[in-house]
Amino acid sequence: MGWLNNTVTIITGGGSGLGKALVERFINEGGRVGVLERSGERARELAREFGDAVEVVVGDVTLYEDNVLVVQKTVARFGRLDNFVGNAGVFDFFQTLPQMDAGSISRAFDELFAVNVKAALLGAKAALAELVKSQGSLIFTVSNAGFYPGGGGPLYTASKHALVGLIRELAHELAPKVRVNGVAPGGMRTNLGGLSATGTSAQTLDQVDNLEAMLVENTPLRMAPVPADYCGPYVLLASRENSGPMTGVVINTDGGFGVRGIMKVCGGDDLH
Repeated sequence: MGWLNNTVTIITGGGSGLGKALVERFINEGGRVGVLERSGERARELAREFGDAVEVVVGDVTLYEDNVLVVQKTVARFGRLDNFVGNAGVFDFFQTLPQMDAGSISRAFDELFAVNVKAALLGAKAALAELVKSQGSLIFTVSNAGFYPGGGGPLYTASKHALVGLIRELAHELAPKVRVNGVAPGGMRTNLGGLSATGTSAQTLDQVDNLEAMLVENTPLRMAPVPADYCGPYVLLASRENSGPMTGVVINTDGGFGVRGIMKVCGGDDLH
């Protein structure tokens, strides 16, 4: 018996990294899962691995019609929808404002915010009617960059701060029918990708050298988590029995960044 017995959850970006870890954990907790995944290859792999426990739709989180489709197919398959986890994201690979080409800023902004912020709105809208029926919840993947600088460049950091604001606004608007919360993981080795506008679309966090050593050095808990380590708070928030009074909450799972102390006075010493 698990915390999510007989519940149905949609997870976006569920074909790899944290998303796939969430799919596996939710199924192990007794749930059934719909997935919106951009990659056809990853979608087929999910279907092979999890069989009747998943309904996988190949689509784009930035398109409303694809969000509607995964809701429709998930409800048709499993009969209901209890949770929508907006997890898909893209990264700016720490590109600072001085490093950014002025001509690419607008395109990069639109590309990144479409996935990291607009997709959350589209998914919430597509799932809302079913979540009202079930008195369900929305859960969004934030980041330590939703609270602190240095977890990305200005584009990524701004998008995750915006997502925190969206969680709070939707929690206010949708109460008491639908709970809205988030989880803010720290770093991990995953295939979170970059942006076409900045030439980093083929780059992933999997390729970062010494990532684990950097995480251990910079976090008070001295650990380099893997995606599965971050799944517990999502299970908690998805369980009405265990988080019924919680809405507008973002659970930080960042290894203790908030108590790290003073590491660097300023970041612009090298500007000329």
